[in-house]
Amino acid sequence: MGKVYLVGAGPGDIELLTLKAYRLVRSADVILYDRLVNPEVLLLARPDCELVYVGKEDGKHTIEQEKINEILIQYAHTREIVVRLKGGDPFVFGRGGEEALFLAQHGIDFEIVPGISSAIAVPAYAGIPLTFRGISSHFAVITGHEDPKKKNSSIDWESLKGINTLIFLMAVSNRQEIARRLIQIGRGKDEPTAFVERGTTSEQRVVITNLGELSENPPEIKPPAVMVVGKVVGLRDFISLKHLANMHY
Repeated sequence: MGKVYLVGAGPGDIELLTLKAYRLVRSADVILYDRLVNPEVLLLARPDCELVYVGKEDGKHTIEQEKINEILIQYAHTREIVVRLKGGDPFVFGRGGEEALFLAQHGIDFEIVPGISSAIAVPAYAGIPLTFRGISSHFAVITGHEDPKKKNSSIDWESLKGINTLIFLMAVSNRQEIARRLIQIGRGKDEPTAFVERGTTSEQRVVITNLGELSENPPEIKPPAVMVVGKVVGLRDFISLKHLANMHY
């Protein structure tokens, strides 16, 4: 019986891979990887390591989550080191909790290896601090995948009115409705909003708007992108010039 490692690969920049993740990728017998994992990370694997793509895309599930769970079990019975490699952190909208629970229920030995979440790293690479004394003392990370118009939503939208900074992941397709819902609960139309496409990579692109513009005429955004709402977005003009000038990809 082998061991399964649920490993976070970070947000994109290969240098944000943790040392523990690096060691496990180098020693893995098989790696099951997601769509957002940097291909350079896979080049670190042994020549005889089996690479299995189990990624998902918006509106198209290459492999259903239940099937991925079963595949993990199968490899755990035949390989010694099984790495389940996920973009960002496995426990931040990465289904890592579901996989860990499934493995525990089936008596499979496993370990969680945290990764740097795009929710934290991507705004930083764009020069946007999530907290700032006197401006933002708290923030929330919210799934943008759920339709804001959905009845009996799992998101407590009313509670978001009082949170200084909001980070939405997987929000591209619902960005206009998210803005409308935030305005509906009382957030200002002039509140700065940023989208960071392909953050922490050489293809990073930042689009600045506000909730009012986003609710009426949303800019063109391509996934993957992180959405940030709050006054801290306005600090980017003062921080990013020097920060981006010294950034090395």
